[in-house]
Amino acid sequence: MVATLGFLTIMVFLLLILTKKVSVIVALIIVPLVFALIGGFGSELGTLMLDGILSVAPTGIMLGFAILFFGVMNNAGLFDPIISRVLKMVKGDPLKIAVGTAVIAMVTHLDGSGASTFLITIPALLPLYDKLGMSRLVLAGVVALGAGVMNIMPWGGPAARAGSALEIDPGAIFTPLIPAMIAGIIWVLFVSYILGKRERKRLGIKDMEYNFDQELSDEERSMRRPKLFWINLAINVLAIVALVKVWLPLPIVFMVAFAIALLLNYPKPLDQQEQIKSQALGMVTVISIIFAAGIFTGILSGTGMIEEMALAMVNIIPEGVGGSMAILIAVISMPISLLFTPDAYYFGVLPVLSQSAEMYGVAPIEMARASILGQMTTRFPLSPLTASTFLLIGLAGVELGDHQRFIFKWAFGTTIVMTIVAVIIGVI
Repeated sequence: MVATLGFLTIMVFLLLILTKKVSVIVALIIVPLVFALIGGFGSELGTLMLDGILSVAPTGIMLGFAILFFGVMNNAGLFDPIISRVLKMVKGDPLKIAVGTAVIAMVTHLDGSGASTFLITIPALLPLYDKLGMSRLVLAGVVALGAGVMNIMPWGGPAARAGSALEIDPGAIFTPLIPAMIAGIIWVLFVSYILGKRERKRLGIKDMEYNFDQELSDEERSMRRPKLFWINLAINVLAIVALVKVWLPLPIVFMVAFAIALLLNYPKPLDQQEQIKSQALGMVTVISIIFAAGIFTGILSGTGMIEEMALAMVNIIPEGVGGSMAILIAVISMPISLLFTPDAYYFGVLPVLSQSAEMYGVAPIEMARASILGQMTTRFPLSPLTASTFLLIGLAGVELGDHQRFIFKWAFGTTIVMTIVAVIIGVI
């Protein structure tokens, strides 16, 4: 009963947002609420929802102040020289920009943090995409692909969780998968080339005499602070280093960075208020989605729906495929990121799957490798169960359903390519 309610919750939620019947925020709150009431959890709902909200509160605070911080940096003109130089370097070619986006996303994701990757890449590249008329879905999709394939690394969340759950060194899980990961990287670059080529066909290559400064409105030009460029750059670099090194909790980093940036660039209180107002719509939208997602995951976890779904999935695996369970899990690992949070899967589902597979001669380490080929790696920037997904689409200004429809097949392709290589070299 509880497992059925869980699956229905996920399916109805996806149906509503993919068909755009309701907004994401409404679906995140109402759908789990209705099914929890049907399941008889009415008396517990207040506590479950509040627990879910509290669990995402630090993320919501971080995203809110990150949007404010990067908004101030953009208004002050920090990214203008970067955009101008990139335009000259890529010669206004959407194909080169798309491929470059993938490379930037993969490099910035070396720290294993989806949040920092999206916070660094999207604000820097979005003005460039907008100026050239490129699709924001391409930006969000390519960044998602780049971050997803790099999330397999041992210091990333999935490998670390898999190692902890099965008491295996994450390095031992990851190292044999390096050839598969390289194949995944090549695939991501290939997809970026395809998407960029489509954009080039649609838009053409912009004239090299394109003057970025002349494209600014009078209001935008009045907010620029070119004399503070190096100071603003230093603030950004320090903020990014602080994120990577975790000198302070992530929300605190952006709160402090925002306050300093706002004071230095716009010392007048009235100007400061105007800067906050200019970012208010984007900030409120993203934060609202984050807290709504907290209710969604809080209900699914607290009612036991996720745990019961895990057991149900284990029970439906046919005995005849027992010896091939690692391959099966590798193939479905990416889609099931829609059903389970990383903690729920790696600490709840994977140990059960591993024990079952061991009866058929499949080693636990193979199940761990199979899982990280897609479960919250290639899929994490598309799953509604991760806050990073809402950060990505919020910063890029795209709808979740549109983003999922646009990039799902390419992200699934990453998992399939890596799985094929993993099978060929015999690591799963």
